[in-house]
Amino acid sequence: MKVFKFQVDEAFTKKNNEMLKDTKRLQVSAIVFGVLLILAAAGLFAWWGQGSAVGLIGGIIALTFGLLSLFLAVVVPRKVGGAQQLYDTYPLAPAMIAEVNERDYVIMALVNTNVNAEAPPRWGVALRTVNRIEGVTEPKLGTRIPVVAVQGRRSLGEQEHWDEISPMPIAWGTPDQEIVTAARRAIPEDQWSRLDKARRRLDEAKATKFNLLVL
Repeated sequence: MKVFKFQVDEAFTKKNNEMLKDTKRLQVSAIVFGVLLILAAAGLFAWWGQGSAVGLIGGIIALTFGLLSLFLAVVVPRKVGGAQQLYDTYPLAPAMIAEVNERDYVIMALVNTNVNAEAPPRWGVALRTVNRIEGVTEPKLGTRIPVVAVQGRRSLGEQEHWDEISPMPIAWGTPDQEIVTAARRAIPEDQWSRLDKARRRLDEAKATKFNLLVL
């Protein structure tokens, strides 16, 4: 699997990239949680001023977790990176609509779960529920959607393989359907065929901890 290079439309992706929106929501939640904990610590310290040892210990704990939450709110978005960096870093992969619901639909992507990209592929399928993808006016099962496979998690006991991979559609990064078409055509047909056969294993993939099923 190779990286598909294109110029990301930053204004467009800010409105349409649901992965980046999720990161933003987590950042806001962490900030609110951190502020609430710091306020709670201030209240407990005030109570400790009246002679409560519990207030001192509780205040220190609340302050520590409050500051940690604010730290994560700053660090996590930087670690995730911007849209252009994500598309330039992670490999192009085939995805298809595997399930259509009333208000959203599930895409399934064929991904290489190996950390070492030079090793023979260890294929898997990764799922993501999406609300909207530019160019998909009527979601239908089997619709081909080029994505990048954003690798996100490894367990301490298994460093050679990814435990979590998130499909991020090319169409979340540009309104230009010619770019999306070029990305779709850049994916080998045998990968599309492998993915199409794997769609029947949707329920198995859903049952995994991180929506990633090794084939």
